[in-house]
Amino acid sequence: MADYEIVVAGGGPAGLTAALFAARHGHAALVVDPLCMGGAILNTQRIEDVPGFPEGVSGFEFGPRLQEQAANAGATVEPAEASRIERRGDDWCVATDSREITACAVIVATGSRPRKLGLPREEELEGKGLSHCASCDGPLFRGQAVAMVGGGDSALLETLELEGHDVRVVLVNAGDAFSGQETYARRVLEAPYVDVRQRTSVEEILGDGRVEGLRLRDLGSGEPSTVEVAGLFVHIGRLPNTEMLDGPLTLDETGRVATDAWMRTEQPGLFAAGDVRADSAGQAVTAAGDGATAAIAAHRYLAKR
Repeated sequence: MADYEIVVAGGGPAGLTAALFAARHGHAALVVDPLCMGGAILNTQRIEDVPGFPEGVSGFEFGPRLQEQAANAGATVEPAEASRIERRGDDWCVATDSREITACAVIVATGSRPRKLGLPREEELEGKGLSHCASCDGPLFRGQAVAMVGGGDSALLETLELEGHDVRVVLVNAGDAFSGQETYARRVLEAPYVDVRQRTSVEEILGDGRVEGLRLRDLGSGEPSTVEVAGLFVHIGRLPNTEMLDGPLTLDETGRVATDAWMRTEQPGLFAAGDVRADSAGQAVTAAGDGATAAIAAHRYLAKR
């Protein structure tokens, strides 16, 4: 007999919403996640595009409230990380660093992590001026100049969050224009503290033991340039956390999971939601929708067993 009817791997908006709907449908549901309070969204200072919060809401408020809602519905939360997911007979087994948990159905909602620039010394300078969280580390650079790399929602939103920390921002984007929401792009372009460098790439991170500058290249003219910055924030996309699925599923070229409209994978009883799913919109609100859909699909799957 399985330990739980439904195990949800991941405690972000997708995972917690899945656990909420699974519990509301009467199932014994468990969420495993190191934090279980919203995942990466915890680091977002202001979420503006989630319905029902016209003034916006911080990730630090939104995540724990979502966890509380799932727990109040009856879901169990366990601070652990799923390291392996595999079939165990007719059921599934989720292995963590402390135990193995069997479930009739599993919903994978382990989210994603920041994509790196792929430059020398990037690992070495992590935490020494190089960061992926402006709301966390922005105050460290008060009165100084920093660089932000990227042109999507994350880079634009993080640039806007730096406004309150009295920093100057050099925004480096390899594209001809921003790919993020127009409302964010407009505000960034109007911000007096932001120096936008479109069609520009980062060639090298400069500094002795910590970030001190960047060597850039204009992708149109090919001209190199150097900019002095005390910090570097990188937001050039995200990679899915799907290493624990190496074996039971065929992942696409980006490492994501193919699903149908009901979040069902190629394996019966295994579902995927949020950033790990191929064709995900990569937004908190759509991740939550994925989680709800996956839970309803899991409920229907269990009803037929």
